[in-house]
Amino acid sequence: MSGKSSVPVPKDIAAKHYLTDPTHTVLSSLHSLTLTNPSLLFDASNKIIYRNPISVYNPQNVAVVCGGGSGHEPGFAGFVGHGLLTACVAGTIFASPSAEQVRACLSHRLPHESKGVLVIATNYTGDVLNFGMGVEKARALGKKVEMVVVGDDVGVGRAKGGKVGRRGLSGTALVVKICAALAEQGVELDDCARVGRLVVSNMVSLGASLSRVHVPGRSIEEAREEEERLGPGLVEIGMGIHNEPGCEKVKTDLPGLINIMLGQMLDQTDTDRAYVKVEKADETILLINNFGGVSNLELGAITDEVATQLENNYGLKPRRIISGTLFGSLDGPGFIVSVLKLADTGLGVGKSILDLVDADVNAIGWPRCVSAETWENEYEASAESIQAEEDETWPSNLRINPTDLRKVLAPALEKLIAAEAEVTKYDSVVGDGDCGIGLKRGAESILKVLPNILSDDAMIAFAKIVPTVEKNMDGTSGALYAIFLNSLASNLRVQSSSSPTPVTTKIWAKALTMSIEDLGRYTPAQPGDRTLMDALTPFVNVLNRTGNVKEAASAAKDGADKTKGMKANLGRSVYVGGTGFEEVPDPGAYGLSIFLSGLADAL
Repeated sequence: MSGKSSVPVPKDIAAKHYLTDPTHTVLSSLHSLTLTNPSLLFDASNKIIYRNPISVYNPQNVAVVCGGGSGHEPGFAGFVGHGLLTACVAGTIFASPSAEQVRACLSHRLPHESKGVLVIATNYTGDVLNFGMGVEKARALGKKVEMVVVGDDVGVGRAKGGKVGRRGLSGTALVVKICAALAEQGVELDDCARVGRLVVSNMVSLGASLSRVHVPGRSIEEAREEEERLGPGLVEIGMGIHNEPGCEKVKTDLPGLINIMLGQMLDQTDTDRAYVKVEKADETILLINNFGGVSNLELGAITDEVATQLENNYGLKPRRIISGTLFGSLDGPGFIVSVLKLADTGLGVGKSILDLVDADVNAIGWPRCVSAETWENEYEASAESIQAEEDETWPSNLRINPTDLRKVLAPALEKLIAAEAEVTKYDSVVGDGDCGIGLKRGAESILKVLPNILSDDAMIAFAKIVPTVEKNMDGTSGALYAIFLNSLASNLRVQSSSSPTPVTTKIWAKALTMSIEDLGRYTPAQPGDRTLMDALTPFVNVLNRTGNVKEAASAAKDGADKTKGMKANLGRSVYVGGTGFEEVPDPGAYGLSIFLSGLADAL
């Protein structure tokens, strides 16, 4: 890895960060883990940190994989090592890794002798979709894989969380620690997954911050606005780990703040947030997690205040207290309190939750040092990367003219690219501002492969298009499109006859309808939830009924337009709050309607 960034450092941004190219920052940070822990390897193309096979003492044990967007260091790449993770898959800053990255990890970065794989993901839509799709792909190849989704936040209560459920916060670190310790003891995959879910169901977490974080590469003006958003003396309770606003802003001192937070976490009369019943007789573990910008001095004072109030107000004296930065949020001046009620794992001596938390680890991200033995061991050189074999594509009898395909797709993709600024503007109001860039990246990648589509076999065309979408579109929309396109390819194939047959509108409509049903296995989104489904579903329904692409595209546009003023039930917009949704349409639905209108115009 080069020590220099290729991007010039503007004077105003340099005052906030040492590096201004977020891609370089992520790759350099991941590579640094192989320097501070020589038992690790780095797959740069897929942003995977994984254990050197030589360092895996029992390769037949269950492999444990976690990951998510970068910016949460040391979670979770810093947890790769003996007693913790087998591998970690990282995304760009605050964006989930793509399903293709996850697939590459599950297929090529784990011990082949492993008797199963446990995937742990935080409950954010992009993470659930992308890791879920990677899991499904691995299962389709015959691998034994289980997935545990962690939702431990109480900042968003039941009424507001709705279908989304609880967000994943720093309690994820405890789930990883406990499940990995079980795997290290040779416990079976089903029990590892069961205990992981048991931990999630017995844990509550809540964050608070004095300001939003600043993302490398953004202007100093944005940083100033973020710092001034709250004002002096105010703290935001329920702040998320991706800059999501909290549930309330208060002006109080530290004792007052902790009193409010513990009340939201443990008060059984608060039916909206009483997720776990913790009583005086219960044994607990307390985790105080630093967002990244709180000094060690203050973090110690926060830990003392939380422990004191837990004992004085709730009669709880935690059996273990862990304090430090485990699941960060860049430079955020905030922290998260997590309380885990100890439950019986049912696995006998040496496998209680307390035993598993105490188990030895050898990873730099957990609050212990990497052992001297690891430094002294010599590791054989391994190939820097292993090229994943391309999935074999079986030919079909479905025919599509490649020239016609390019003539229709190219102008539609160009219209989507041209709309990037508008989509980004909308997403900056109701989301995190990455939807337009993601759609543009996906469209540009498809344009690049179109000249290489020479076969008239529709399945060969899909074999070119789908992988490039999986690799170049990350986040929630990337996962949805990747799942949908994979399903569409499968549902087209089942309609292939015994002799060459053109792909008619009727065939397309039937495959699209089946694919929407398949998508429902991974997202509860329906029209009316303010998602891209508000454009996709009307398009498919009208096409299925009329066979007219122009009418279907018009229905998609109407569906997207109706999302203006529609309150979100899914996606990050649920947590953003405010009244911005009244002014703009859903960015994903709007971007899709632009593409579908482009298709109709080109036909």
